[in-house]
Amino acid sequence: MKSGRPTLLLGIETSCDETSAAVVQDGTTILSNVIASQAEIHKRFGGVVPEVASRRHVENITLTVEEALRQADKKLEDIAAIAVTHGPGLVGALLVGIAAAKAISFARGIPLIGVHHIAGHIYANRLITELSFPLIALVVSGGHTELVLMREHGSFEILGRTRDDAAGEAYDKVARALALPYPGGPQIDRLSREGMASIPLPRAWLEPGSYDFSFSGLKSAVLNTLHNAKQRGETIPPADLAASFQESVVEVLVEKTIRAATEYKAQQVLLAGGVAANQALRDQLAARCAKAELPLVIPPLCLCTDNAAMIAAAGHISYLRGKFASLDLNGVPGLPLSDL
Repeated sequence: MKSGRPTLLLGIETSCDETSAAVVQDGTTILSNVIASQAEIHKRFGGVVPEVASRRHVENITLTVEEALRQADKKLEDIAAIAVTHGPGLVGALLVGIAAAKAISFARGIPLIGVHHIAGHIYANRLITELSFPLIALVVSGGHTELVLMREHGSFEILGRTRDDAAGEAYDKVARALALPYPGGPQIDRLSREGMASIPLPRAWLEPGSYDFSFSGLKSAVLNTLHNAKQRGETIPPADLAASFQESVVEVLVEKTIRAATEYKAQQVLLAGGVAANQALRDQLAARCAKAELPLVIPPLCLCTDNAAMIAAAGHISYLRGKFASLDLNGVPGLPLSDL
């Protein structure tokens, strides 16, 4: 599918509570990346309400696509293919983006590409620099915590995944226990800078050699610490508890990533997902990679959260391989990560 002309892909992302559309050239250059966030809407509920998210996607999707094309100064006739997230995610939310993508594909005769959401997060890094293989990608978000080995473009081998709570999920639950506003991750990150990691909390290393993760025990330990202190009539400084919790999470994430990168002789380490915006994680992973002389790629904050540019970037690999979807493409909430 290569030609002498630049290849433009329209990306669409609606897996959770961001309605996003983007135009990306050759899988590496962002011409536009429009995001309509619902964060303020869901804040009052303390989390994403699926039915509300789906309704807002319906209201926003057409305007978001039109704005992405306008900002890129392109028309649908210029688009070579449409890449859309088809899983994992909230099924109602996914279906809105998929329906829009299929409608445009059918009406305009433009090829359709289904993209895995996590593949998108990983390929957000290619919008910063070219990927070097083999590489290790640490994917950390509200629903996912995974270590992925890539030996070439579009090839994903999961070395480890969360066995219970994802890191971002644990952040949100601990934030609620500390009465912090939604979303909890940024609040914990901010508060932890004001405290000392002085409260002993567990690290779930699991069995020797495992690259899997587990954060439910840590979450329970935080809740028990708060409960026991309340029973004794004591007050635990929230900043100290936030700092202690964050140190426990980050230490496990960083140590397992460095160990995997060393074992598989990685030429590059990638950080991806919403929790990649966490400053402590960025700083400590950068420090450890520098010490181990491992090149590290971390996307800017605007590409850490859900966005359509990353979907178009991942979709470009499928485009080059001629791997297109039919109009019966469906949303798959628990879609497993597979090769592009």
